[in-house]
Amino acid sequence: MGTKKYRGIERKQARWGFVFVIPAMLFFSLFSFYPIINAIFTSFFDKRALSKLPPKFLGLGNYIRLFDPSRASSDLSFLNSLKSTVVFTLGTFIPLLIVSLILAVFISNLSSGKTKKFLQISYYCPAILSSVVAATIWMIIFDPRGLGNQWLNALMNTPGVDRRWLVDPVMEQVSTMVIYFWKYIGYFVILFITGLASIPPTIYEASTIDGATKSQVFWRITLPLLKPTVVLVSVMAMLQCLKTFSTQYMLYTNGAPRAPINVITFNIYVTGIRDQYLGRASAMSVVLFIMMLLLTLLQFKTTKSENVEY
Repeated sequence: MGTKKYRGIERKQARWGFVFVIPAMLFFSLFSFYPIINAIFTSFFDKRALSKLPPKFLGLGNYIRLFDPSRASSDLSFLNSLKSTVVFTLGTFIPLLIVSLILAVFISNLSSGKTKKFLQISYYCPAILSSVVAATIWMIIFDPRGLGNQWLNALMNTPGVDRRWLVDPVMEQVSTMVIYFWKYIGYFVILFITGLASIPPTIYEASTIDGATKSQVFWRITLPLLKPTVVLVSVMAMLQCLKTFSTQYMLYTNGAPRAPINVITFNIYVTGIRDQYLGRASAMSVVLFIMMLLLTLLQFKTTKSENVEY
């Protein structure tokens, strides 16, 4: 009788748990699953935003057009957007991962609690700003008379030189990387600090008794035990870089977007909103979604290991 009564209670709890989960599932389905399915469906048609004509079925025509080599010479081509996205992601993702880990270790090793809190708040402050505000701040810094040129010229002893941050193609890419790095570095530093705090201090005490150096402690103890956090941060940073949009949009003025800032998300906006080719923009969205999914699975597979035990 006791077992049956216990199972009856479990069923009631499961039933009520399912009831409470239903609103979240409906909300998630409405704003996540439906747009994904609708984008996949629309990508097979030549659909225009304001056209009254019925969409024309193209099959894989939109996807073939995206990867057409004859269109690669255009700044608006998908292949150029793919290249710009890869360059931006690598140039931002790798420094974000490495520098945030270094800063987290440095802050965690400080003895003063007040200094720790001050640095954590200082690094995290840009993360609470919107991307538009962050880009606006740095556009002022990158002005020819702004602090960007002044600091770099003072550092390199080249007074009066304009680095053309927002004009030169290479410097424009660097500018977007700097803005994104500055905005999100504090967020990932906090994640690493949380991961470091979860490592029991007794392990470090044992390593000190055994005579391990700081370098050995980091490479043999801290980094292996921090692996779950490293995987989490790497996946989040990569996805954040792949879906960048607002920073590039703020640097865009008039006319056609320039190739260095024409990342995939920006190309989706230009193609779907400005030019009103919804089918082609949906195809780009599906390709970006598949890229993000495959890269995430690849990261999980390459970093797959047994659960960390202390």
